[in-house]
Amino acid sequence: MNTTTLPTAPRTTAPAARAARAMRRLGPGWFLVSPSVALLLLWMLVPLAMTVYFSTIRYNLLYPGDNDFVGFENFYYFLTDAGFVPGMLNTLLLVGSVLLISVVLGVLIAALLEAAEFPGRGLVRVLLISPFFIMPTVSALIWKNLLFHPVSGILAALWKFFGARPIDWLAEYPLLSVIIIVSWQWLPFAILILMTAMQSLDQEQKEAARLDGAGPLAIFWHLTLPHLARPIAVVVMIETIFLLSVFAEIFTTTSGGPGYASTNLAYLIYNQALLQFDVGMASAGGLIAVVIANIAAIVLVRMLGKNLTEKY
Repeated sequence: MNTTTLPTAPRTTAPAARAARAMRRLGPGWFLVSPSVALLLLWMLVPLAMTVYFSTIRYNLLYPGDNDFVGFENFYYFLTDAGFVPGMLNTLLLVGSVLLISVVLGVLIAALLEAAEFPGRGLVRVLLISPFFIMPTVSALIWKNLLFHPVSGILAALWKFFGARPIDWLAEYPLLSVIIIVSWQWLPFAILILMTAMQSLDQEQKEAARLDGAGPLAIFWHLTLPHLARPIAVVVMIETIFLLSVFAEIFTTTSGGPGYASTNLAYLIYNQALLQFDVGMASAGGLIAVVIANIAAIVLVRMLGKNLTEKY
């Protein structure tokens, strides 16, 4: 009996595979991107190395000659500083509150814009997104002088119109004022991402749900909201990374006060470095803030990855 032998693909041995990978590493692509990678590493590693070095010495700008090695002493003093616990709590409150406001209002506004048909809807979308493109210092000055001012502000005029005493928001409710300012600036980002995601929702599923008798709330809860799980995770991840380093709004409006009422970690580090001139202690605080930011980023990336795995 004649048998036909089919041709088989040659097997790639382990040495051959390693050689192929080595050839790819030596290809022209690596040489083309190597200057950018080297510059990026220098851009990151040099400041990080200097921060680590300054965090281990007693380096005060008022006493530049005293640079004794102190080990982890700066970390201990920063963690036991009177402003660390309030700064940490204020950072968590700021990040959590802004995320909650951005996600909840972002979903509601995006859903309303997607469902409602009215003249000028494109202009409304542009106006809703525009605050995101305003510089943080400018937006903080607008809120401080035009809205929150206890004498000439718009809110003070409304309070006087109804016969109530105007509120000095930045003095009586400093952290709440900062949360409102930051939320106003980051809410358009959430609206933009969620509105774009809603446009990719399959309209046939919504029509089928309507034919089956589902109302608007049922469609929103069972179709729209699950569809927005991935965009919401992206919004939370990106905003958290940026909100951990909020500084301009606090510096422009409350300067961290009264006391430590509106001080977050970023402003506390600035206070140690440029107001108390303790660069060593500020460097230790910067490394602690970097560790906290990386932990938050890792947790959020894992949450996002889990979300994508379950969805797809």
